[in-house]
Amino acid sequence: MMKNINKILACLVVLGLISTSCSDLEQFNGNDRNISQEQLEVDFQHVGSKYKPIFESIYQYTPAWSYQLQQNLNADVYSGYLTNPRPFVAGANNTTYSLVSGWNNFIWSVPYSNVMNNVDAISALTEGEFPTLHAVALILKVEAMHRVSDVFGPIVYTNFGDLSNAGVYDSQQEAYNAFFADLDTAVASLMADIDSPRFTAFDLSYAGDYTQWVKVANSLRLRLAIRISKADPSKAKTEGEKALSQSLGLLASNDDNFNVNSSLDHPLSVIDNSWGDIRMNASMESILTGYSDGRAESYFDAPTSVAGTVKGVRGGLPLLPGYADELAQKADYIGFSAINDGVHTSTVQLMTSAEIYFLKAEAAIRGWSGAGDAQTNYEMGIETSFEQHGVGGAAAYIADNTSVPADYVDPVNAANSIAALSNVTIAWNGADDNETKLEKIITQKWIAMFPEGQEAWSEFRRTGYPKIFPVVSNQSGGVVDTDIQIRRIPFVDSELSTNPEGVAGAVTKLGGADNAGTRLWWDTGGPNF
Repeated sequence: MMKNINKILACLVVLGLISTSCSDLEQFNGNDRNISQEQLEVDFQHVGSKYKPIFESIYQYTPAWSYQLQQNLNADVYSGYLTNPRPFVAGANNTTYSLVSGWNNFIWSVPYSNVMNNVDAISALTEGEFPTLHAVALILKVEAMHRVSDVFGPIVYTNFGDLSNAGVYDSQQEAYNAFFADLDTAVASLMADIDSPRFTAFDLSYAGDYTQWVKVANSLRLRLAIRISKADPSKAKTEGEKALSQSLGLLASNDDNFNVNSSLDHPLSVIDNSWGDIRMNASMESILTGYSDGRAESYFDAPTSVAGTVKGVRGGLPLLPGYADELAQKADYIGFSAINDGVHTSTVQLMTSAEIYFLKAEAAIRGWSGAGDAQTNYEMGIETSFEQHGVGGAAAYIADNTSVPADYVDPVNAANSIAALSNVTIAWNGADDNETKLEKIITQKWIAMFPEGQEAWSEFRRTGYPKIFPVVSNQSGGVVDTDIQIRRIPFVDSELSTNPEGVAGAVTKLGGADNAGTRLWWDTGGPNF
């Protein structure tokens, strides 16, 4: 399938990647307010129809190759969750840090075209008049765009839609402050009219239950507060404690999980099962098998070509010696573990209650008011994840104070084998220092968030945990340190060609060169405590 992508990239870059094209804007410039007030109150379809593409483009459901380029061949791989058995572009591709600019355009274009444009249109129709509808759009906007910022750093956010400053980027710190402000507006609006039924027909997550959307906003605020805890500790604590003290609370059970329930197939089902383009990563095998984690068989199928319960592929494989071409090498690795069908249903997982318990555990060791007890939250995170995946044995797992990640053995090519990078155990020990406690929290959160690779990659960059195997082949020409691993994606070609002044300004706010080795604002590189 990937060979077909390159044939159409040139057309897509010209036609599909200009986030505010005339044709996009034209559809929103019509006078939707010509509809009568009575008709508006009956169905709100002129507003409601704009939510579906937002839900389905936080990462894009269809076509599957769009998601493959938007997230799968970057964050899903860089997180240590998955990797490709086929060395695309003769091994010179994103996974070996030889970044393919045409692929990376989709990380930017999809959320701007399908999320930001639609949120802008909804805001024009609802802000001030129908604040609860506007509130949900703001929450979805923050959910989508913090992911974009966590890939690139500076983004166009507060100036989007402002014709006089439309191409001006916010620094990442400015963008995060704007995220928090938008969540303030959203929560206040929802709390003022919590029982409004207007969103029921358009809600792909909670059937119009605004109480749940407040919980999502609170949980998202806590996620973002923890994200900036090293870069801006004071702001992080203020925002985190605001999330922890809000009266409706956070996601707390698997019934609360923030999922998008579409009628479309999860794109991983196509990429994984139909095309065989993605498989378990060796880092995931090392951690799950080392811990004898019962979720391993819930997440992945048994390999079909080699022995073992699960088997992963080392990330960043080049085209190895002895193989005539990419397909010959793929044939030897495609029989390693595919993703279990139960993971990639039509439901897309964006945030789970398990993640929130781990966020609270970290907030507790950072001393944030309202976070509760670190050990209790840590163990609740594990229990909730096991329950989510229908796996038993959580109590024994939580008590395990001996198991550690396992060495990785490549049965195809022994040169790819590597010793485990960590000896951290599972069981909580109150006598551990905060760094050890954090490694346990992030490692377990990383397991629980699967398959949401974007958040996993972000947390790996922020903390250094879990310890993920480096790529086999680093083809960045020295731009990316093999051990530190990739930190971001450079600004995309579509922006460089249509908004060069904006990109130039963004680079001044980045804090380093516009390349894949530059750390983001919240990725300080310093100690975690």
